[in-house]
Amino acid sequence: MKKNQKIVLASRPVTWVEESNFRLEEADIPEPGANQVLVRNEWLSLDPYMRGRMSDAKSYAAPVEIGAVMIGGTAGEVVRSNHPGFTPGDKVVGALGWQTWGVADGNNLRKVDAGAVPLSAFLGPLGMPGVTAWVGLLDICAPKTGETVVVTAASGAVGSVVGQLAKIHGARAVGIAGGPDKCRYVLEELGFDACIDYKAGNLRGDLKNAAPKGIDCLFENVGGEIFDTLLARMNPFARIAVCGLISEYNSQPYPISNMRSVLVNRVRMQGFIVYDDLSRWPPALTELGGHVASGRIKYRESVAEGLAAAPAALISLLKGGNFGKQLVKLT
Repeated sequence: MKKNQKIVLASRPVTWVEESNFRLEEADIPEPGANQVLVRNEWLSLDPYMRGRMSDAKSYAAPVEIGAVMIGGTAGEVVRSNHPGFTPGDKVVGALGWQTWGVADGNNLRKVDAGAVPLSAFLGPLGMPGVTAWVGLLDICAPKTGETVVVTAASGAVGSVVGQLAKIHGARAVGIAGGPDKCRYVLEELGFDACIDYKAGNLRGDLKNAAPKGIDCLFENVGGEIFDTLLARMNPFARIAVCGLISEYNSQPYPISNMRSVLVNRVRMQGFIVYDDLSRWPPALTELGGHVASGRIKYRESVAEGLAAAPAALISLLKGGNFGKQLVKLT
């Protein structure tokens, strides 16, 4: 008899996430109740926010409880339905966590058309990462034609979409990534105007060359020393969308020394969570869907095979080992 494989949180990480923080378990496949559906998960999304949910520190969402299934976005197929809005065979995206089977009600699932694009794309540019890029760039940064947009973690699932959207909307896109291979991808495949390899050790000088007129919009995914360096290059009335601080998720916060730039340049800085305003999702997905279908937005996936590979894949993601969107293929 088939079983539901699931990975639960076994312990909270102290600094870096370790594989021992997780435990693989088996259980019976759950039965859907009234107005519920049973989904066989085919893809699992891994994202930096998961590190925060493993800790019990105060945050925008409750932490994962010890012994509970790790949270995460999923894409799969409806196998059994007691809900009038879903039928077996429907492809759906939800948040059923790190498990091979899951039960959900209609409020937590979105039907998708996986005919034109792969199902996995709905966990990347056509899912939470894509909408995050769209909201942060267009609603918060709101770049004008000809302005310079800088995005950190530019080769990642969110950053890669930010830069391409910036170009589509008439701005100049400068990416920051770790290593020559990632910068080559950002420039040659994604079409950014410039890319800085922060690992080359000359961020300050390279930034002057890549953004000689300063920074009008910063889409921040990394934080730490890189963020501090970028603050010194902000233009008057620049905007900063703070999406993530991945460099600080496993260590002590970096002491920022360039906050004076925010004052003297009247910089507007806003943190945001993509689920704050769900009314922005439909227009975001409409625009993103058109760009992905036409090829104007390109994307890359890093795929780990099998649920058991998820912990190591998440650790690699948090250390910058992924190219583009990190996924786990479950079937």
